[in-house]
Amino acid sequence: MKKSLAPLIVLAVAALALSGCSDSAASPSAAPSGSGDAGGETRAVRVAALPIAETGALWAAIDAGIFAEHNLDIEVVPAQGGAQAIPALLSGDIQFAIGQPFGPFRADLQNLGIVMIGDYADSIADGPDVNAVVALADSGITGPADLAGKRVSVNSLGAAGDVTIMKAVHDAGGDPSTIQFVEVAFPDAPAQLEAGSIDAAWVPDPFMSMVVGGGGTKVVSPYQATIPGLSVLTNITTQKLLDEDPQLVADYSAAMEEALTWASENEQAVRDAIATNLKIPAEAAAGITLPSFTWDLDVDNLQKLADTAVEFTVLDKAPDFDRLVQQQ
Repeated sequence: MKKSLAPLIVLAVAALALSGCSDSAASPSAAPSGSGDAGGETRAVRVAALPIAETGALWAAIDAGIFAEHNLDIEVVPAQGGAQAIPALLSGDIQFAIGQPFGPFRADLQNLGIVMIGDYADSIADGPDVNAVVALADSGITGPADLAGKRVSVNSLGAAGDVTIMKAVHDAGGDPSTIQFVEVAFPDAPAQLEAGSIDAAWVPDPFMSMVVGGGGTKVVSPYQATIPGLSVLTNITTQKLLDEDPQLVADYSAAMEEALTWASENEQAVRDAIATNLKIPAEAAAGITLPSFTWDLDVDNLQKLADTAVEFTVLDKAPDFDRLVQQQ
């Protein structure tokens, strides 16, 4: 008997409210020591980020005063994916974005002047991973090969989700060319599954846990099945900002590196921030699988991702990583 996802979908829909608002730093509490100039002028910075559990590290670090210690007043602008943030970066509406790697991959292929300045979160190489393809229990989908011929949602078409899913299906003996990928925002995916509009959904937490906790099936963790430890999210900006305001990029980079290290050591603060900002119960946030928060980009894994995208004709060629990656 199918267990209804309706009560859990209410929580997912609540997260959508974030897309119409932004978060800014609260008064610092229990702020760790930082390297910023306490007497310097505070600068307002807008950062695009997805309304998902991984952003908990950023929310928590803002609340802890880490960015304030680096004289940065951060406004978090919700986005659906890294690619959607590119126009805002190019127009100067935002200064930085945290998103999946394919936005900057494609921007580099178009020579738009987008650069990766640091990592943000990596998937887990072993054990429960931070995202997965999930399906309802009565779907008959139990493994990656079963996704052939099915409607599978991803938050951004032609990105890391569908690329790694196609690779996982291929490796399992299925035909990835028969998958119908559908673009669905993460918070909408549980409701779309329940409605039968899609057969399976690629989602991170808390939506992954919502579906599985409601009786659904975890079909495959495609990152882990194809490129273990792959970057889930990276920090990007423009080469123009890097050239014209290197101090701002340096300050943001130092603050973000400190924030990610702090988040790795303060898991409960991250979970509290997830519960608050995604408007989910604390017990739900407690069960979320957190990624590995890190500032150092694994270029080899990013190269593997790009090569896989070329293999499955999602990209015509790999980006120029010497130009694209400007690790700070």
